[in-house]
Amino acid sequence: MRSSGGDVAAVPALLLTRRTVRFYKPDPVSDELVHALLEAAAAAPTAHNAQPVRYVVIRSPEAKQRLADQMARRWRRDLERSGTPEASIKVELRFSTRRFTEAPLLVLVGYTMAEMDAYPDRARRGAEQIMAVQSAAAGVQNLLLAASANGLGACWCCAPLFCPGVVRQALDLAPDFVPQALLTIGYPAHTPPVPPRKPLDAIVAYR
Repeated sequence: MRSSGGDVAAVPALLLTRRTVRFYKPDPVSDELVHALLEAAAAAPTAHNAQPVRYVVIRSPEAKQRLADQMARRWRRDLERSGTPEASIKVELRFSTRRFTEAPLLVLVGYTMAEMDAYPDRARRGAEQIMAVQSAAAGVQNLLLAASANGLGACWCCAPLFCPGVVRQALDLAPDFVPQALLTIGYPAHTPPVPPRKPLDAIVAYR
């Protein structure tokens, strides 16, 4: 983007230095800060401005444990079907359960098609659903950036995509809630390096 004077505006450092954080201090995230994160998420663009994205804040140890345990049981079945050795399964499930139960804050992000446009044909219905997914992703990005701006770390986990019914049941959510991401959030207990990015000439085409 260029300013009125023709100078190129610098890319905000926040966009370049945000990183995935997987380990957190036990310090709680205040209600005020949680509210600020959700306001940032809700400000993201959505298809048709239909605002189909929904957020579930998970703070109680009981809810975290229930969700982690039920997702772990489902994941065990998937790993067993894939032929994963039992020793590896135990390691994977132990880490997964800890990451969801020990994070001070979890935010589940999903969407509902209730207020999206309805079409009689499969192609347009599919496109409309993709737009809802994209809207959820935009909300996640806003939330992650807001967390980083406020000194928090966060990790975007896609586990709910593999067991949406399990997630809805564990958290007693409406049948039309489609889980997309589970964000772990807290004050960082480590400082991971900024991951390398591909150069622009590897990902951009000009016509």
